[in-house]
Amino acid sequence: MAARAAPVRFRFMRIMTIVFCGGVLGFQLIPAMPRHTAFVALGLGMAFAMLAAWGLRRRWSGGGRGLWLVAGVLAGFLYAGWRAEIRLSEALPLALEGQDIAVTGVVASLPQAFERGQRFVFELDERPRSVPGRISLTWYAGPDEAAGQTPGFRAGQRWRLTVRLKRPHGNLNPHGFDYEGWLLQQDIRATGYVRPDGERALLDPAVPAFGLAVERLREAVRDRFRQALPEGAYTGVLIALAIGDQRAIPAEQWRVFARTGISHLVAISGMHVTMIAALAALLVGGGWRRWPRLALRWPAQQAGVMAGFLVAWGYCLLAGWGVPAQRTLYMLGCVSLALVLRRDVAPSRVLAAALGVVVVIDPWSVLAAGFWLSFGAVAVLLLVSAGRLGPGGWLTTALRTQWAVTLGLVPALLVLFQQFSLVSPFANAIAIPLISFVVTPLALLFALLPLQMLADLAHGAMVLTMLPVAWLGELPGAAWQQAAPPPVLAVLAGAGCLWALLPRGTPARPHA
Repeated sequence: MAARAAPVRFRFMRIMTIVFCGGVLGFQLIPAMPRHTAFVALGLGMAFAMLAAWGLRRRWSGGGRGLWLVAGVLAGFLYAGWRAEIRLSEALPLALEGQDIAVTGVVASLPQAFERGQRFVFELDERPRSVPGRISLTWYAGPDEAAGQTPGFRAGQRWRLTVRLKRPHGNLNPHGFDYEGWLLQQDIRATGYVRPDGERALLDPAVPAFGLAVERLREAVRDRFRQALPEGAYTGVLIALAIGDQRAIPAEQWRVFARTGISHLVAISGMHVTMIAALAALLVGGGWRRWPRLALRWPAQQAGVMAGFLVAWGYCLLAGWGVPAQRTLYMLGCVSLALVLRRDVAPSRVLAAALGVVVVIDPWSVLAAGFWLSFGAVAVLLLVSAGRLGPGGWLTTALRTQWAVTLGLVPALLVLFQQFSLVSPFANAIAIPLISFVVTPLALLFALLPLQMLADLAHGAMVLTMLPVAWLGELPGAAWQQAAPPPVLAVLAGAGCLWALLPRGTPARPHA
């Protein structure tokens, strides 16, 4: 009896994680913050549902579980509201918009250069009490500075500046990029620019802090690529693969990536993180076995797994800590902990744990396209794996897996990007092995070892990869483009695609 109860309990925990995330998503989709009385009412409703579920746990188990699900949705909604209330409380007063303000702080992100200056995130140390602590600043070059006398803002520097700020504003176009929402997710509560005739003094060239040290390292790697490949057509792609900074990739290349369905390979995807972790685990585990004293103190498999997790953590930090990288790191952490504790953990439980951790740390992650594509792709792989792919060699398995991921993500791609690549299976068959196992390792090796040969090899491999991929992108009808489908239709289409991926013998599967 206890053996049957444990899987049911774990399965219900996974469901609770999903409904909690559904509550968080529900809050993010509402147009305005509810009143405090609404939060109080929802909190009382959650408490009542929990007490009622506890009281019904023996008399009516089905009704008790239903009440727990209601409580989970309300908990997610209230948690997201609490986090939003904290973040929205730090708002720039209207009276300070357009006024000169003296602030002191550190450059907390990679400065992005453009034709007229630089943009960067500035975390304030000294400021008026009503000014938010994290702002986005733009510096515009003057006539003399454009000639070469630029201040050269770099990550980790502390400056005293005179700035003018305003509250975040953005265009609210349906299915377009929500700039104001993105700023809220990044905890940037004001934007502005550095006054050209105000105070501008460098106080510390390198502030000693771990996060700032990571940003300085990322900036150094970016500069190294730019110096090694100043005229390289895919220098921006190599930078994106090494440190996650995609802003140097030209718009024309993004168009080719989108038409061929390989945009996920240019970002720091879970595949890249897993590959680096696996390589580190194999190297450390193999070396560990050659030292009997070490192997007797700690099993080589556990040592290799922990080394792989630590290397993956470092790579995720270097890559900018995106949602796909976080999801992979948390999953690797669960697997590593299970192996160290010698526990058997189901893959779906690992995915659910990673989902819960990502949403708890960042409730706004549910609005990111990478969130849905990353977790969606892994969920589809779990759905079609575990002996369901049928007989066949590795090539047959790879083709079926690619087909499953392609079909399962079609509705999400049409909702998020209003297009879907029809040549994606062929382009990915070419690009996945080359970018994942050749280009990315060479780019990371160059980030660690500044050898020109490594940069040239990485760029040359990327050029060769894109020759057939770009040809596929130019084929007539390479991409299916349409207006964003209504939410109801998207949900029905997603259910149909997932139903079609269920095992043979499932009722109505051929019609899905």
